[in-house]
Amino acid sequence: MNNIDAINNTIQRILDNYSNEGLLCVKCGRHMPGSNDIITIIDEVRDIIFPGYFNKENISGDLSDYYVSAKIAHVYDRLKAQINAALIYQGGLDEAECEKRAEEISADFISGLPDIQNLLLKDVQAGFDGDPAAKSKEDIIFSYPGLYAIFVYRIAHVLYNAQVPFIPRIMTEHAHSRTGIDINSGAVIGEYFFIDHGTGIVIGETCIIGNHVKLYQGVTLGALSTRKGQQLSGVKRHPTIEDNVTIYSGSTILGGETIIGARSIIGGNCFITGSVPPDTKVSLKEPELIFKGSQKPAEDNWEI
Repeated sequence: MNNIDAINNTIQRILDNYSNEGLLCVKCGRHMPGSNDIITIIDEVRDIIFPGYFNKENISGDLSDYYVSAKIAHVYDRLKAQINAALIYQGGLDEAECEKRAEEISADFISGLPDIQNLLLKDVQAGFDGDPAAKSKEDIIFSYPGLYAIFVYRIAHVLYNAQVPFIPRIMTEHAHSRTGIDINSGAVIGEYFFIDHGTGIVIGETCIIGNHVKLYQGVTLGALSTRKGQQLSGVKRHPTIEDNVTIYSGSTILGGETIIGARSIIGGNCFITGSVPPDTKVSLKEPELIFKGSQKPAEDNWEI
């Protein structure tokens, strides 16, 4: 078989896969929401909530009314179009019903922006109170990846509750790829939530987190088992973390019936599959260090 025949054969095999596997082709006459448009929505909502931090506009004085109204109009129009596309692609409603539903959800989303803003200001306060390395609240808003992941989660959660398909997951996976923090949009997270460092954190869909909770890097709030796959959809699979709990780096807490009681502290690298009473400190037994060689090295010989 020469090169041209090989290429033609490959083309035909790909076309056969298109014909035989419906998942490989977007449904006829429909299109998925656009990820670039959704990222633009995220950026514009962030500009509304934290004006002046991520763009060059100075909106002091009379310009603020124009700035906010223009940004909100852009977000409303973009979001409505993306929700409409998602609803049409999902099916179950005719196009007129999809458009009406998209308008309703987008309007409700815009109406809820002040509440999201207030929640995020509390998250900023939690970050400032909980991190002695924070020099200012502005520092947290501008540079902390944990706050960015929380921000994206909070707007995605509104759309998740409105049963918008595709878009909430696109939003949180964008934050995941950018920060290394994976918060499912279905999780329920209370006020004054702080993520310190953050890389490798996983928070599952049915997780419930109370107020004033602090997580360090590498924490997993996951399911005990997902072997039943879609049979577990809608079942509480992830733990409940009550108020004022701190979970240190590398700890894994699994199971829908697992409750970490209020004011508890979970030390680093713990693996927990059962409930912990309130006001409990959980830690691993300190591991034994083994030194091989003629003598234990002096501390001042270490190089970092």
